[in-house]
Amino acid sequence: MKKYSLILLILFSLTACKDSFLDVTPTDRFTQSTFWNTKEQGEAALNATYAVLINTNSNYSARNAVYLDALTPNTYQYNADENVISRGLHNAATGTFNTVWNASYLGIGRANNFLANIDKVTMDEALKNRYKAEAKFLRALYYFPLWNLYGGAPLITEATNYEKQASLPRNTAEEVLAQILKDLDDAALNDVLPSSYTGADKGRVTRGAVQAFKARILLYAGRWEEAAAAAKKVIDSKVYSLFPDYRGLFYLENEGNSEVIFDVQYKFPEFAHSLDVSLDQQLGTAPLPTLVNDYYATDGKPILSSAIYNPAKPYDNRDSRLQATVILPGTTFKGAVVTDIQYPSTGYGQKKYTIFKDNEKPTIVPTSGTSELNYILLRYADVLLMYAEAINEASGVNSALSAAAAINLVRARVKMPDLAIGLTKEQLREEIRHERRIELAGEGFYYYDILRWKIAEQVLNTDVYNSKGARIDNRSFNASRDYLWPIPSIAIQNNPALTQNPNYGK
Repeated sequence: MKKYSLILLILFSLTACKDSFLDVTPTDRFTQSTFWNTKEQGEAALNATYAVLINTNSNYSARNAVYLDALTPNTYQYNADENVISRGLHNAATGTFNTVWNASYLGIGRANNFLANIDKVTMDEALKNRYKAEAKFLRALYYFPLWNLYGGAPLITEATNYEKQASLPRNTAEEVLAQILKDLDDAALNDVLPSSYTGADKGRVTRGAVQAFKARILLYAGRWEEAAAAAKKVIDSKVYSLFPDYRGLFYLENEGNSEVIFDVQYKFPEFAHSLDVSLDQQLGTAPLPTLVNDYYATDGKPILSSAIYNPAKPYDNRDSRLQATVILPGTTFKGAVVTDIQYPSTGYGQKKYTIFKDNEKPTIVPTSGTSELNYILLRYADVLLMYAEAINEASGVNSALSAAAAINLVRARVKMPDLAIGLTKEQLREEIRHERRIELAGEGFYYYDILRWKIAEQVLNTDVYNSKGARIDNRSFNASRDYLWPIPSIAIQNNPALTQNPNYGK
């Protein structure tokens, strides 16, 4: 899977000529009737469905996923659509909304075409059933933003038929959610997916990926008991464990480690991204002081109430995930001391999702389009935190593993103390939310969290300051509008049956 097949999906349509002498089967390209013959062709079509994950317009591509944090109090992006959206200046014509919408349907269309045609291929039935399960997981993955960000969209599960599908109205969020869960349940049937892969298949969908993504979907839907049960299946499988080194979890040499459940695969030079350059050279998202200040001191207390926090040495005695995630002035990074002006956007740089190490000077300077570090979409620490949140919110759920115990496993990796005993449900909720922000900082998931927790208007309507206390921008979030993205104006122009989300105009 490091090398997605270069045979993606060649155009599956051919306009038939009425004149019989011109009605011939082309020999220079594939058509729908000539493609589905061999196992290799079926595999190529499935690989093409995976390939949408790394499409530059997909919200699962490394750049777009990481930059979602710029729509939160975690990071700041000064010169792209993320800045426009975070300032509340977006509308239905803003480019990101159209590209994510289109990329989602690109993935859905490829999954649909695969599922509609794979039975034409003569191949091992067990492998065919596994491929079908992979495609259904991917279709659920591509429907996720249409459910979670847009609040419903046309639900298409058949092979591409432009004449029939181009004028479909939106399905409700509930209907899209039901299809996502159905696809995930279908993918889990009869254990046709393995628990792990080796060799060239490493990176494909596993049983754990299906259950972990199902837990995320159910958590986001507020279906607490079901979310806890799905997360517990991943925990009880004993397939995954926390990687001992939090920073090392994101090193190139540790890809596919014990914590990774599903990641988006990159390989230089065929399939690469540019996060090494964009994060390190401040071309992209940069951490904000509001994030830096939220990391606890090593006694497990917020810095304003910790006796061991020293404002004169603000980065000492802090949760080690701070220096594993953020490039801080006065610390060592890439074999040199970081200066106060090295990261001018906010005063900080993002270390996570770059290949650079603290005490090693790079021997080769990366350039744009040379990064091959995989983006981790599902990992075990997130499953533990999802489980903790779900069982805390679900009254009366009994389990040998408590919410606090699940959190303490995550904290123990970075030598943070256990949570205090006897916390109330509300107090534990706040600790879970804090832990999610810190553990997953710079990975793009906090945006989804502040939306589903309905706290975006509380944390985003504010000015933005750099590490020196200077105002650099502002944030604006309209609670009556911005909890959903607008349906792209181009999509509505092409299909007037699509209705717009509230307060975005026509």
